[in-house]
Amino acid sequence: MCTRVLYETGTGTYMTGRNADWNDLTAKVSLWLFPRGMKRDGGVSKDSVRWTSVYGSVITGFYDTVSADGMNEAGLVCNLLYQAEADYGEPGQTGRPTISIGAWLQYVLDSYASVAEAVAAMRPDPFTVVSGNFGNGRPASVHFSLSDSTGDSAIVEFLDGTLVIHHGRDYTVMTNSPVYDQQLAINVYWDLIGGNNMLPGTISAADRYVRASYNLKTSPKFTDRRQALAAVFSQMRAVSPPLGMTDPDKPNISSTLYRIVADHDSKRYYFDNVLDPSVFFVDLAKVDLNEGATPSKLDVLGPVNLAGDVSTNFTPTVPFAFLAP
Repeated sequence: MCTRVLYETGTGTYMTGRNADWNDLTAKVSLWLFPRGMKRDGGVSKDSVRWTSVYGSVITGFYDTVSADGMNEAGLVCNLLYQAEADYGEPGQTGRPTISIGAWLQYVLDSYASVAEAVAAMRPDPFTVVSGNFGNGRPASVHFSLSDSTGDSAIVEFLDGTLVIHHGRDYTVMTNSPVYDQQLAINVYWDLIGGNNMLPGTISAADRYVRASYNLKTSPKFTDRRQALAAVFSQMRAVSPPLGMTDPDKPNISSTLYRIVADHDSKRYYFDNVLDPSVFFVDLAKVDLNEGATPSKLDVLGPVNLAGDVSTNFTPTVPFAFLAP
């Protein structure tokens, strides 16, 4: 469930693409604009971490409880992906401040301008992530990726209660299971076989990782921004499980519900809703993210018929409360 790639254009700029695969076609999905200067807390208890947003951002809200994807005004992009193996540890046993799984990504986008800055701040593992269930009852079990305008990248996981970070420009592809070390090892095998000879074709996360890696490596680095954007969307569509596809023996397999491409250079955030197939985008240069601006929302799934630049379509809305167990 979900695939992410980091693509370099022919002009040395970068775009991050991600598929959101989910088994609930009625899931509530909205775009939000959050200005800088917002006072936040981790949403779990009186011991939750507290912060004030340094950067404004556009994010994708999931079930109005989770910041699931987004880009801030510095060009930092963060993407949550499902991971069945995630284990955040027991909050009461760590002595650290807590943060809701729904606030985890938002904290990063609010606080940091680059992957390197975010990784340096996270490595000491300053707080404990607390999970719960998504709106359809499935456990909110996730890991996330980071990328920025320099092409830097990181994959962040919690395994057996321990924070694991893969940081470097080579970490350009990510799916779900198995854990990231094992994904890398599987892909080494397929690199030896060579994608021109054969690629694994199932919709499992491991197979999607291999195909996404091959597609990314063989895609031209387009200098034309329009063609570069199309290249990323085409790669994401190539690894999208068809709508409605499920496997009763593998409940973590889901079809693609929407796709996102974030252009780190132009600060445009593109959204492709498979239920209403037209691409629309938010241009961060055209929205008000100044301190004191009102948070605003745009519903993007359902009968909304959005296309093109939707930067002025947002409605002032009280921010959602982060998921709590």
